[in-house]
Parts: sequence; C-alpha cells; structure tokens
Amino acid sequence: MIEAKQRLRFGAKAGLRVLAAACAAAAAFAAHGADADAKKMDLGRQVFTKIAEPQCGVCHTLKDAGTTGEIGAKLEEIQPDANRVMAAVREGVGVMPSYVGKLTDAQIQAVAYYVSRVVQGKK
Repeated sequence: MIEAKQRLRFGAKAGLRVLAAACAAAAAFAAHGADADAKKMDLGRQVFTKIAEPQCGVCHTLKDAGTTGEIGAKLEEIQPDANRVMAAVREGVGVMPSYVGKLTDAQIQAVAYYVSRVVQGKK
C-alpha cells in the first residue's frame, strides 16, 4: 500500500513537471507568435508608406498610416480582408498597377495583413 502511494506521488509530480513544461512551451510559442505578428505589421506599414512604388498612400486613405490619398479606395470604408488586399496588390485594380515583380511575396502578404488588421481596429 505504501509503495503504491509513493508511485502515485511520483507520478503526480512527474505529471506536474510535464504540465509546467508544456505551459512554458505554449507561453514561449505565443510570445514568438506575437513577435512575428508585430514584425509583419511593421513590415506591412513600411511597404504601405515607404517601400511600394508608387507608395500606397499616394492613392489610398488609411488613418493608421497617416495617408489621405483621394484616387483609390478609402480603406477604412471598404474594410478589405487580407485576401482582397493581396489580390488587388498582385493583380491591380482600375488605375492601380500590379506590384508583382516590384514587391516580394512576403512584402505583399505583410501589407495585406497590415491593411486588413488596421481597418478592423486590430493592431
């Protein structure tokens, strides 16, 4: 009986150590994910305001970027999701040119992520 109690106690302690390690790993993964999201947001903002040529803000209004372009859509009004932004950036829309070959795929994904998040109020 005593030996069984000792095994249970040992098993419970080992289980708690495994649980603590899993929680620590999950916290590290979440922190890494948050850091990756912040980097993607920063790159997206840079693409929108500085990297893309012509710069997105020349035509588009986006409050977070401080732009007041009048030729293209006011992005807060149409609230595009990331897929819609990526399609527009890749294919062009109306007078908006395609940015394929001008921006990398990572830059296109980042600007789409940035625009879709800020128009939905999720920074």
